Amino acid sequence: MQVIARVPAKINLVLSVGPVRSDGFHELATVFHAVSLYDEVSAVHADAVTVHVTGPYADRTPTDESNLAVRAARALARRARLRSGALLRVHKEIPVAAGLAGGSADAAGALLTCDRLWGLRMPESRLSSVAAGLGSDVPFALTGGTAVGTGRGERLRPVPVGAELHWVVATADGGLSTPDVYRRLDDLRSDRKVPAPTVSGELLAALQSADLDALAGLLHNDLQEAALALRPSLKDTLRAGEEHGALAGLVSGSGPTCVFLARDGAAAGALAVDLAASGTCARAVAVTGHAPVGT
Repeated sequence: MQVIARVPAKINLVLSVGPVRSDGFHELATVFHAVSLYDEVSAVHADAVTVHVTGPYADRTPTDESNLAVRAARALARRARLRSGALLRVHKEIPVAAGLAGGSADAAGALLTCDRLWGLRMPESRLSSVAAGLGSDVPFALTGGTAVGTGRGERLRPVPVGAELHWVVATADGGLSTPDVYRRLDDLRSDRKVPAPTVSGELLAALQSADLDALAGLLHNDLQEAALALRPSLKDTLRAGEEHGALAGLVSGSGPTCVFLARDGAAAGALAVDLAASGTCARAVAVTGHAPVGT
């Protein structure tokens, strides 16, 4: 028996970062938005949990105990008090350390496939609890679509989107360490009073009505300043996107990927071609938003 899940990358339409909490994490308010760039995870019965990785980013993905899909499957087995194993096969199309939650997508894929492979049929709330123990983005990766995330990002509230949105994802050579980006953010605002994180009602209304012009003016990422400080070349990518017709652009999550809102599918396709030719990014691909998880 083989079970397969296709799990999308995510971007953050808003990422509001609050003060550091007593547990060392930052309080967040964000809008997660899944896009049609997928990793595929499959699982078959095996004596132990192992992983085999293929795809364009396989050489940058660990296959030992540090692999998040392996950790997810083992965490699920512990929660279910099983000794079951699985061979996980991950085909990676989501770049690594890119601010797109590719590792979280793989972890979610492992949870979804192993839950079915082992016949657990675990309630969504329990599966989400296991996911939250693996990383802040993993609970959202279980469902895809669009959602407001609070806490560390693990508390989710789905939000409606009025029409299919079109984006261009521009990836960079190499990655950025998420802890490094957060540390730089803390350094940059060490002399500022940090307000509580929020998501504006205006942005949620723009999503529901698919008002692209309003949405373009409301995209925001508190981590962008820190990501640009660590990787100044991203300013060239953002500038190129604007020059070639993007409605708006921002760094995705902790970077270094930049994402651009386009008017429609044709505009996104043309923008991807222009960005790829600009020399300011390693790869540019047109995608659609509010992408679901496929199982």
